[in-house]
Amino acid sequence: MVADASPTRPKSWLALTISIVAVVAASTIGGLASRTAADDYGRLQQPGFAPPSWVFGPTWTVLYLLMAVAAWLVWRTGPSPETRRALTWYAVQLVLNTAWTPLFFGLGWRGIAFAELSVLLVVLIATVVLFWRRSAIAGAMLLPYLAWSGFALCLNFAVWQLN
Repeated sequence: MVADASPTRPKSWLALTISIVAVVAASTIGGLASRTAADDYGRLQQPGFAPPSWVFGPTWTVLYLLMAVAAWLVWRTGPSPETRRALTWYAVQLVLNTAWTPLFFGLGWRGIAFAELSVLLVVLIATVVLFWRRSAIAGAMLLPYLAWSGFALCLNFAVWQLN
């Protein structure tokens, strides 16, 4: 196929690899900062709507994969100020995402984690809008992450208040 011979194809795969490495790095940093998160979560007083700790690993695996592919799809729309803006907001939300776990579990700063997650949610909404403008599929791929983050905000608040 002619598309396979395209000189941009290797760059596209490199961009996908970089996108996957970025979310793996974010999840690894969060995980290293709170290796006992599952145990800590189990010791906290929980609201009735709190999921069991085993739900978080598979959920985040899917969400991080969707995030990586969405960023790659936006990157593929080509160099432009709009693409750079969308990917910059994406990078900011990824940093905020990475910071939440150490705040909530590592340091036990539930209120600060709630405030940080509130900021993350605003940045994530902007990211979804910007991604959608570049690629409706990429924007749609972030919707489960947005929904989970909204749920996480409610859960964070409830746990903070109960503990």
